[in-house]
Formats: sequence, C-alpha cells, structure tokens
Amino acid sequence: MCKISKKDIDLFYNMLDQDKHSLHFLWDCTAGTVTTAGSALFENVTGDPLDFLRESGLIDEQSMPQFNVFTARLEEGVISGINRSSLSVDILMKFTPGADYELCGFYAHLLRDESGKVLAVHGTIRPYSQKEVANKKIITTFSSDRAPQIYGQEVAEMMARHPDEEIAFIQFDVERFKLINENYGVETGDELLAFLTQTLGIICNEEQPYCRLTADVFMIVTTFDSDQHLLDFIHRLESLLSGFKGMEYRLIFGVAIAEDRTLHTRRHGDNATIARQSVKGSALNNIGFFNGRMRSELQKKQLIEENMQAALLDNQFVMFLQPKYSISTNRIIGAEALARWIHPEKGMISPAEFIPVFEENGFILKLDQIIWDSACRKLRDWIDRGIQPVPVSVNISREYIHTFDVVGYLLELVKKYDVPIKLLELEITETTDAQGVSDVVQKMKDAGFTMLMDDFGSGYSSLNMLKTTQFDVLKIDRGFLSKFMESGRGRKIISHTISMSRDIGLDIIAEGVETKEQAQFLSDCGCDSAQGFYYSKPVSQEEFDRLLLSANN
Repeated sequence: MCKISKKDIDLFYNMLDQDKHSLHFLWDCTAGTVTTAGSALFENVTGDPLDFLRESGLIDEQSMPQFNVFTARLEEGVISGINRSSLSVDILMKFTPGADYELCGFYAHLLRDESGKVLAVHGTIRPYSQKEVANKKIITTFSSDRAPQIYGQEVAEMMARHPDEEIAFIQFDVERFKLINENYGVETGDELLAFLTQTLGIICNEEQPYCRLTADVFMIVTTFDSDQHLLDFIHRLESLLSGFKGMEYRLIFGVAIAEDRTLHTRRHGDNATIARQSVKGSALNNIGFFNGRMRSELQKKQLIEENMQAALLDNQFVMFLQPKYSISTNRIIGAEALARWIHPEKGMISPAEFIPVFEENGFILKLDQIIWDSACRKLRDWIDRGIQPVPVSVNISREYIHTFDVVGYLLELVKKYDVPIKLLELEITETTDAQGVSDVVQKMKDAGFTMLMDDFGSGYSSLNMLKTTQFDVLKIDRGFLSKFMESGRGRKIISHTISMSRDIGLDIIAEGVETKEQAQFLSDCGCDSAQGFYYSKPVSQEEFDRLLLSANN
C-alpha cells in the first residue's frame, strides 16, 4: 500500500509557513496519525480529526448536517476512493476557545493513489473576513435567483471539455416546499436550502457544475457512462440530500440529455424543467426524463402564460353554464359555472390546456373571481327578468383557499348583487388534505353556502371521509361512474355508495352522464340529479337561458 511521502509532509509544512492564521492538520489515513498546527484547538488531537471536531462542540448545531455529509464523503474516499482532489464546506464554529461562532471555510486537499483512494488529507480551517463573507453573498446572488451567469459559463466550459461524452442536466426541487415553510417556519426552510446548496458542493466534483436556480430549484450538470450510472448518481443525490434535521420531504428530479450540443445551455435547462414538472404529483415516480412531447407541452404553456394577462384585460374569459337535470322530471335544477377562453384568433381554447397552467402559476384565482362575479351577475339577471332562478355552483381551487379570504370575497359578491346565498353553491375537489380543507369548508357552511364535493371517487374517497364530511352534496366523478358501470360488482359499489350517502343525509349528483342507460341506472339507485353530455354540454349564457325556459315552462 502506498503511503504518504516525505515530499508531501514537507509541502504541508511549507504551506504552514505561508499561512499562520489558519488551523491545519495533516491526517495520514494509512498510518492513522495526525499532525496539527496553527491552533491550540488541535494541539491534543492524535486520532481521527473528523471525530474530534464532530464531538468537540466547536461546530454550531446549524452546521452539523453539512459537516456530516462532508465527513462522510471524506471517509468514503478513504475506503473506496473519490473522483476529486479537494472538498470544502462552510461551517459556523468557534475558531478560538470561548469565542463566538463565526463563519469558517473547511478545505480538505486530498492525496490519492491511482485508484482514487485517499491516502492523506491536508485539512485547513480558517475564519472568513467580513469582506469575504460579503463577496460570497455577491457570488451567491450571481449564481442563482434567476441570474446564474457564473453557473452558465461553468456549464459551457465543462461541455466544451467533454465533447465526446454523454452529458445530463439534472434539475430538482423540494416537493411542496411551501408546506415546509408553513409547518417548520421560514427560517428552517432557509436552513434547508442552505443545506442543499452546501451539500451539492460536497457531492459534486470539479466537472459537475451545480447551482441553485430559483427558490428551491437546483441544477447539476454531469457526464455519465450509462443510464444506470446516471440513475445511481441521482439516487445518491437523493440519499445525501434527504433527512435534514429529521424533516420529511421529497425531492423531484427532471433529467435532460444534452443530445444537441448546438443548443444554448439554458435550453437544456428548460428541458430538464419540463421533465421535472412531468412527474409533479406522481406518488410512484420522482424522476422524469425529457422527450419531444414535453417540449410541445412547454411551448403551449409558455404561449398561455404570455397571453393570459392580455386575455384578462380583453374579457376573453367568459362563463359557460352546464345544466344539471332531474332525471325523473327532465327539468333543469341547477347549473355549474365553467370558465371558457375565447381567443379572437384561435377561437375556443380548451380548459384542459389553460386550467392546469393557471393552477400552477397562481392565475387561477383571478380566473375564478371572474366566474364568481359572472355567476352572481347571472343570478341577478334572472331575478330582474322574472325568470325562476336555479342554483349555480362555482369552483373553488385548493391552490388559494389557505391564503385568500374566499368566504369574505364571496359574501361581498352576494351582497353586491343582492342574490339569495343559497343560489350560489361552492364546489371543492376532494383531497387527501382533509383537515386543511375541512376548516375552510366549515367557514363556508357557517356563512350559509351549500357545499359540493367535486369529483367524488376520483382518487381519495373513503368511507371515513363520508363519515366525517361537512359537505352537503357529493358529485360522483365521471370516471368513477363510467369505469364502475362496466361490471356487475362495480354497479353494486355505485348503488351502495348512493344508498349509504343518502342514508347519512348527503345529496348526490352524477357528473359525466353520457348515455340513457347511465341515467336510468342512477335513477334506479336513488340518484335523481345528473349533468353530462347526455343532457347538455356546457353552453353560453344565452343558450342556457333558452334551455331553462324550454325545460322548465
């Protein structure tokens, strides 16, 4: 086995002569000995200096997660090798006994054999000057927060150095990071982001540029030999970046392979973004890979976002109404207010294209407010014209119910248009976040609104939910209806669900009724309310008025 040479020891002492203001140690990993200099803190250390620092209490608790990853990487290099010549980490520590914690840089210069195993570590710890701390903040600013100039240059240079190797852009974020800030506090959220940034600096080698792009979104660029090699690296990232302070959080990864080297590095990053967003919300998969279909989806999304503000000002968003019918009487008993985007050049834009985008970027609240106002104005219009009004239900998105006073806003609308509150019904999609939604639902019920659970049976329903629900009406999801109608067992499940709901005082309405057979089956099961293409597609307000007068007179 190779051992540390006299030349390396001489080099260590030469560096000491040049830098007398730092703490130094030379750790001979093969012999298990350590030579220290530069600080009284290390004068009695004879064994593993990493163990000493870990147990000394000199390092602030806030820096321990980063330090633990740092030491794990060093120890890994000693055992199995490492593909880099140095490691570094910033830590808060008491550099002088009895002093306050200060920000220090811990640098480990590695002496390795041909296989990459670490033979010796020259460790240097020194406090940063105030100017250095300020400069680090400046560099951080230019390496992230929508201005990754330094990072972009590093990536371009790295790609130029590896013209014949496969290169992957790996982007990741923390799933539902906002909940971490809400549950643990903003300071803890900031600490988590700092931990992720520091840990990437420890994990990634000199040929793996990394950067915090925006908020909780990070990017790494790396070469790889095979698909499995790439997956192993991602799983390693996931393992080392998880479990900060015992917190539970999930990382979502998007991967784009740089196949076309003529593209700007930012385009490869955009592709990784598409891949990451493609697995958002998936319970089974947290790694997405870019493909051409994803690129098309991104272009559609960008086009929607570029036009949404102008569409708002130009009144391109309008309310359509889908009638709800009594199966037994064939009379219209209500309507659901739905948003439609009528573009002056492209015509009708499908809600399936713009609703998910608006839910993601927050514009959904503005859209919903337009529909709420339109629904109340329509109710007022019927009353003024002497037309017997039917209840109109409007959708409430879970994206804003905890950050926006929905109840207060809707009550103001009801007051503004002077319409009976029972004529404005509210729909919220069922959710796993039962407790969070139930608080809002209760406020809405206390205010006098009728509450509809939208898409019942679409994924999160349970008998326990029926037992504890505060909703007044369950809307059976169209997928639940069509799928379960296919078999005798499924029909029994629908029948018993309807019967049980009615027994506990819940009304039922079925969505997506498309055939006479479905309508008749629902009626036989005791569900008399339905909406769907069998009766009518969503129509303009003028067309709905004609249907209402025709069916109910």
